[in-house]
Parts: sequence; C-alpha cells; structure tokens
Amino acid sequence: MGEAAQTRTPETQLFHDVFNASPIGIAVENLEGQPLFVNPSFCSFLGFSEEELRNKHCVDFSPREDAEKDWALFQQLKAGSIDHYQLEKRYFRKDGSLVWGRLIISLLKSRPSPLLLAMVEDITDKKKAEEARFRHAAVIESSDDAIASGTLDGIIVSWNTGAQKIYGYTEAEAVGKPINMLVPPELPDEENRILETLKSGDRIEHFETVRVTKTGKRINVSLTISPIKDSTGRTVGCSGIARDITERKLAEEALRANLERLRLAQQAARIGTFDWNIKTGVNTWTPELEAMYGLPTGGFGGTQTAFENLVHPDDRAGVIKLVDAAMKSGQPTKGEWRVVWADGSVHWIAGCWQVFMDASGEPSSGEPSKMIGVNVDVTERKLAQEARLEVNRALEAQSREELLKIFVKHVPAAVAMLDRDMRYLQVSDRWCADYSLDNSKIVGRAHYEVFPDLPDRWKQLHRRALEGETLRAEEDRWDRDGGTNWSRWEIRPWKNGDGQPGGILIFSEDITRRKQIEESLLEIPRRLIDAQEQERTRIGRELHDDIGQRLALLAVELQQLHEDRLILPKVRSRMGELQKQTVEIAADIQSLSHELHSAKLQYLGIAGAMIGFCREFGEQQKVEINFQTHDMPSPVLPNTALCFFRVLQEALHNAAKYSGVRHFEVRLWGTSDEIHLTVSDSGAGFDREGTKETHGLGLISMEERLRLVNGTLSIEAHPKRGTTIHARVPFVSGSDSMRAAG
Repeated sequence: MGEAAQTRTPETQLFHDVFNASPIGIAVENLEGQPLFVNPSFCSFLGFSEEELRNKHCVDFSPREDAEKDWALFQQLKAGSIDHYQLEKRYFRKDGSLVWGRLIISLLKSRPSPLLLAMVEDITDKKKAEEARFRHAAVIESSDDAIASGTLDGIIVSWNTGAQKIYGYTEAEAVGKPINMLVPPELPDEENRILETLKSGDRIEHFETVRVTKTGKRINVSLTISPIKDSTGRTVGCSGIARDITERKLAEEALRANLERLRLAQQAARIGTFDWNIKTGVNTWTPELEAMYGLPTGGFGGTQTAFENLVHPDDRAGVIKLVDAAMKSGQPTKGEWRVVWADGSVHWIAGCWQVFMDASGEPSSGEPSKMIGVNVDVTERKLAQEARLEVNRALEAQSREELLKIFVKHVPAAVAMLDRDMRYLQVSDRWCADYSLDNSKIVGRAHYEVFPDLPDRWKQLHRRALEGETLRAEEDRWDRDGGTNWSRWEIRPWKNGDGQPGGILIFSEDITRRKQIEESLLEIPRRLIDAQEQERTRIGRELHDDIGQRLALLAVELQQLHEDRLILPKVRSRMGELQKQTVEIAADIQSLSHELHSAKLQYLGIAGAMIGFCREFGEQQKVEINFQTHDMPSPVLPNTALCFFRVLQEALHNAAKYSGVRHFEVRLWGTSDEIHLTVSDSGAGFDREGTKETHGLGLISMEERLRLVNGTLSIEAHPKRGTTIHARVPFVSGSDSMRAAG
C-alpha cells in the first residue's frame, strides 16, 4: 500500500483526496454489484466499516421493494441500454434503522474492465420534511375551521376547505383578494388594527367578531391569528384560524333569555332562593326571599343566625332541628314555619332544601359544604286551612242554619252553602272573588246554572255528600275554556234541626298559583341539565375545534423547527419528542371532546353511539367491555337517548374507578313498554346506604336525569360481590292529577 502511494501521480493523489473528503457517499462496484471501494462518507451514512461494506452485495443495502427497482435499472445499465440512472431509495443502517438516499449510478467504460460509480446523497431529513408537510397539509385541509394565511397588506395567500365551507368562497375566488371582503361595513378599521398588531409581532387569540359570507349572511366567528416569521425573525405574513361560533352565540343568548324568564317567573310567583356556603358561613339570599321575610333588598344579615332570628320563637327550635338533620343525612328536606315581620305581622313560609357534601364525593368524606334551597310564601293557604277548621268546628257544634249562613258569609275562605236542590243559600266573599261572581246575585241560583261546564264526576260527588258522606281532594284539576284551574276542596253535608242533611258545604281553595310554582320548580332541574348539556357541547367543540387545531398547528411549528439545520442535534431530538407528546395530547383531547359532545348519538342512534363510546372508553382505560343490544324500538326520543348515554358514561366511569376489575357487561334492550340499560361488574361493590348519604358515585345525577324522563334507577350492590346499575324508561308515562278520599 505504501509503495502504491509512493507511485501515485499528483493527479491520482488529488482524485484520491477528493474521493475520501467528499461529503457524498461514493462506492465503486463491479458489474456484479459488488463494492470494491467505498469512501468514509458512505461508511458513515450506513454505519458499516469499509471492510464490512466490501463483503456485501448492493441489493443487501435496501428493503426488497427498493432493491428490486435498483437491480432492474442496474441490469439495464449492465446490458448497455442506459449509461446511467438515478433513484431515491431506502437503505438499512447497521443498527437496523432506515435512511433515505438519492442514488446516482454511472458506467465507467474507459477501463478495460468496466466499473460502476455509485454516489449516494443522504436525503433522510428531506423525506421526513416532505412527509410532515403532507401530513400537516392533510390536517389543515380536513379541519372544519377556516385556516388561511395572508400578507401583511391583507391579501389572502392560502385558503382551506374549512374556509370555503364557512365563508362560501372557493380557493380560486379567495386567493389574491383582500381579507377585507369578509369584514362588515360597520367595522371598517378592525382589519387594520389586526394587521398592525401582527406587524408588531404579537398574537391575537380568541377574538370574537362578525364576518360576512359570500351570500351576505353575517356569522359570529372566533379568530386566532399568528404572525409568520422568516429565519431572521422578521414578520413576513400571518396565518389564522376562524371558527364559526354562531350556534354557540345563539345558544348563549337563548340560555340567558331562559334564565331571565325563570327569574321573572320566580319573582311573579313569590319564590325566593338561598345559597348557604357552610364552610365560610355566608348565606346568600335573592331579593325575592328578602321581601318574603319583610326585609328590604340587601337587608338580610347574610348568616344562618340572622335567618334563625327571623323565625317565630315558637317555631325556631323545630327549624334548627330540621337543618341539623339535613346536614347529617344529606337528604332533601322540607318544612313549614312562621316568620315575624318588623311590623309585627305573622307570615307562613314553606321551604325545601338540599345539602351537598364535599366535592370529592367519597363515601368516607361526609362533611357538608353547601346548602341550596327554595322558600314559598304560603300565608294564604294557612289562613284558608284555619278558616276550614273554623267551618268544621261550626258544623260539629250543630249550629243553626242561620248562624251557619252568617259564619259562611264572613269566613276568610272560599265557602259555599247549598240546599238539597243545589241552590245557593250563602257564599263567602272569597268564593265570589275566586270565581268572579256578584255576591248580591248569587243567592237562590242553582249551582249548575252558575257553572254549566262543571264536570259530571263532581256532580256525582255532590250527590254522595247529600247522602251524608264527607269527601275531600288535596289536588283537583278543572279544565275550563278560560284555562286550567287547580283547587283543594272539601264537600260535607250540613244538618238541619232534626239532624238530617239540609244540603252541602263546599270549601274550595284555589291552588292554581301553587301548581304553577311547583311546575316552575320541576322545570329548574331540567333547565339546569339542558344548560349543562349545552355547556358540555360548547366545551367539547372548544376542545375539538380550538384546542385540538391549535395543538395541530403547534405540531407543525415543532416539525419546522425540527427540520431547521441551524438547530443543534440534541435540541432537534428534543423537538421530536415534544412533537410526539403534542400529538398524543391532541389524541387525548379529541377523545375527551367526543365524550363531552357525542355527535354519534345524533347520527348513529343510541345503540351505535353506545358501541362507539364503549370501544373508545375501553381503549383509553385499558378495560374490556362486552356490549349487547336487542329488541330496541326505533326511533328513541332524543331526551331519552341522551339520558341513557349519560347514565352509561357515569356508570362506566364509576365502575372503572371503584370496582377494582377490568371487565364490564353493558346491556341495552327494549320490552313492550320500556327501554332498559344495565351496567354490571363483579368487583368490590359498595354500601348503597352509605353512598347515598354522602352523594357519592354520581347516583344523584343519574337519578335526576332519569326522573326528568319519567324513568327509574335501581342498584343491586353488595360489598365484594359486584354491582349492577339498572336504568329503565317507559315509552309512555302519565300520572293521575286527582287524589281524593271519602
């Protein structure tokens, strides 16, 4: 070798030095594809020594499909049909990894024995960059949001499919046009302010404004815009995401209107609410509740002691006992008590409240944290009850007919006295007021003449009372032409001097307003759950359409930094790790957004949505879920479907968290009159009573949702013997409106 080096000419030495110093891998092969010489760059590219490479064949360097393409061209070169070729192909490194190279093969004919010159340029980074660009371009193009870029002069440069869907302009119609074509006339300077902000290098996030589509329709959008900078850090353009939030804005406005209507309904119905933070001691009252206790707006002291001092002294101890019992049991509680106003008048209050335990909801955590409740002024009802007692006492004393008439006339309740022919002998002022009658013209008239639309069932009750029965109803509905009336009534005979029924007394209390209040109270949980679902949907869309897209763009930027050759190798490696973590976080956020807002429920139906959720939940939690369904009716009402879907989510989350097992059974089926859902496991089980007292495991949420669709929840659970959650909802449900006893 040394002798050969001594005989080299200066030209030969120059080519030898160039061969060894070349940054491109070079190999000299014979016509059989066997390497004869390889330079250091080729060895470094593949990670083999020169000796190891000389012992390999050219087809050994690449995967089979790449090697076959190379060998086919190699045979054409060998046959003389071509004198060179080039090919981009993959190579195996010594450690087993794959790299990309651009191969150029030339035939050296000047020698007695022709040779092949192979030059390989490392294009691995270029290939990865191309793949990343294709992948990121696909992400941007598949986005439902409008993603566009532009110059600092406000000219559109790029325009994705999402932008076409939202604004109506095709890419050809938008690119090259000023972005101002989307801005409404009343906001002439808005785009200029945005561009000035971007020129200064600042980013605009979640800017909510109005834009105009191609058809002239105005839509609400949320804009996130970032400056585009060159390698020197100079801002050369901008890119942005626009999300259509028109539906969200309409939902928010509808929710605000509903809440305002609810507030006005409570005010009209004289309902007051309170929120007592037991931890801090602060008790917050609405103005309606303050007025109910005879206080001016803002006049309540804000503590539980201040409330107790307003209660009548004779009722105070009973109220305190009810509150203490509720905080120990955590159960819904109700009661009635008197309050004394500053002017000395006494008023009756009916209240119901619920105690909430610590946010952890664990069975071992039973400390009360909050109490929320409703109060209603029931003074009129109490006075009516006292009046009825007075009537009863008068009857029991067998008062003479004339005395009874006088009593009926002046009693502060709605009372009518009729003879055996159902003609009025006397009525109270309240009776006339409730039924809009003229007191001076009512006596002597027939009851059925005054009320020709009286239900036949009431006429039957009148006949029974005339025969000596006493009948009453706590609630009774009367559908009239002018609307529905609700009343609490009692019918009983009055006796003449010889002890025989001389007619009947009808006591009636108009409870229509109370029923309206009750219906308003029943509507509150439904409205809260509707608001919760709207918020779930909003958050789910925010996560998918905003956070998810921002993470996708972050992954693009990390990839671009990873491709920057000015960055140190260690930093580039870390950039790759961060990009991978970003993609994983984006996948988790997408899964969470699907759980919060399942579009599958709308498009696939209840069974399809549940199958999809069980599959995604099983993959995420690493558990096995066996889902079965049969005999399901079609279609299932949307409220019922959503209720079952939320119960499934709550039950599976609880089972995965508490059961201690990794296999669950889910069954959805229908019968002739009900839909059923069961979620079962063979795990740890739990104490039903203890869990109910501490409001753990989300049972209250599941029961409340089912109650709003007339459904029920049953639980079969025993410690260490598994748990089965069974939800059922009827196809058609109803309830009797009258409860009467004779």
